Amino acid sequence: MHINSDVLENTCKNAIETILLSLKHATKGTIYRVGPMPELRTIRVASGIRVDEMGAMNWGLPQISIYNPPGRTWEEYRDEPGRVKEAMAWCVEQQKSWTADVPSEDSRSVRRQVQGEVEDCHHMEPVLVEKAMLYGPGYSGLNYPRDWQGHPIWQDTKYLVVAVIKIHFSPQAIQRGDDSTKIVKRLSHSLGTELLSLHLRETYLEAREKLSRERLAACNDMAHELRNTLAKMGFIFSTINTVVSFLRAQWEIELQKVLPSFDGKVTILGHLSTLLLMGQSQLEGQDRLMKLSQELLVEQNELANLFLLPHQEAEWLASRIRPKWNRLLTSTEVWQERREEIECLLDRLHQAIWIVVDPEVAQKLAHLPEDLRTTWPKLAYTQFSADNSTVLEELLTLLEHPVLNIRQKHQMKKALSSLKVLLRTISGIEEQANRVIYSLKNRELTEAYH
Repeated sequence: MHINSDVLENTCKNAIETILLSLKHATKGTIYRVGPMPELRTIRVASGIRVDEMGAMNWGLPQISIYNPPGRTWEEYRDEPGRVKEAMAWCVEQQKSWTADVPSEDSRSVRRQVQGEVEDCHHMEPVLVEKAMLYGPGYSGLNYPRDWQGHPIWQDTKYLVVAVIKIHFSPQAIQRGDDSTKIVKRLSHSLGTELLSLHLRETYLEAREKLSRERLAACNDMAHELRNTLAKMGFIFSTINTVVSFLRAQWEIELQKVLPSFDGKVTILGHLSTLLLMGQSQLEGQDRLMKLSQELLVEQNELANLFLLPHQEAEWLASRIRPKWNRLLTSTEVWQERREEIECLLDRLHQAIWIVVDPEVAQKLAHLPEDLRTTWPKLAYTQFSADNSTVLEELLTLLEHPVLNIRQKHQMKKALSSLKVLLRTISGIEEQANRVIYSLKNRELTEAYH
């Protein structure tokens, strides 16, 4: 990614400070830059240590570090036979996090493997960016890095690793998959978004300078490139909708608090998956039905982990889950005794999908103020787009409601505030781009671009 070094360092420092302020038991943070392909040189960009409870930070890189500039290339730290295994190699190649919650058992601690010393508790999280966002749709011919056997990595995933975050914690303060590691993961998504926007902004500025130098005969090509750059910024809408989906999950939790008999989508899908697994053991030798049941299990688990709009979830149920259950129930006797129960669960799942937007049900949440009972589901089950950008302001107002008590409220508000600024910036860039295109087509450049 092409980002000014000073801007990159300040961006990384802000991300480290945000994480350390959000997690009181986090003590130190470091962010490494990764890239470009295929060299994948990894360089330590910024390190920060919390020095007091007020959040004061000490900044600076350690005097001795194998990842200090000029850093290390992929071939120097990747997994190879006879070489010490590093957590960095795992995060980059697998695009997955690494948590050393029990340092004495950390199988990828270089210090433990080489010197027999135990490091502190830490969590490492890769920062991912979609290939399509960076290279445009229909990308091909990328020169991927290779593992020690010569096989390309990342070829079958839609993401690239552009950075790695490492956060150190107080002893016994974290566990793999706990809220702290989830917060780091969410903030890594925000950092990836910010790095991509900086890359696009720098690319756009370079393209703008090039426009001022090129002959007017290249007008159409330059206009096309500008529009492509702006099109890549459409990720902001999906990012906001991802944040909003967390509000939906919290709303369903709120419903379960006051409706003890209410089985939410996740609970019902869990029952269906249990019944599916109970019957799979009796499908031995029936490869076609076994494959179908496995596909159904994946579909159910995926829906359980997503919080989509009701009509999207209803379509998922109608097109991906019900047809597969119907085929299983009509093709084998394995689930015959539980058929009525399964059909009942499917009907209840359909009801659970739609009950979350039922205004009469919302009124039963008497512990919430009237305005919150109305506004929360209204905004949580709205799809954000360019046509209803005012919803973003309403979401920020909702997150300021004193009675709204949900996890990660502060982080959500900060993320949406940053996206609001970014959205405003995008509008400004689009307006400037249109002026450039108009000027070129009329064989003149405006004063703003001289």
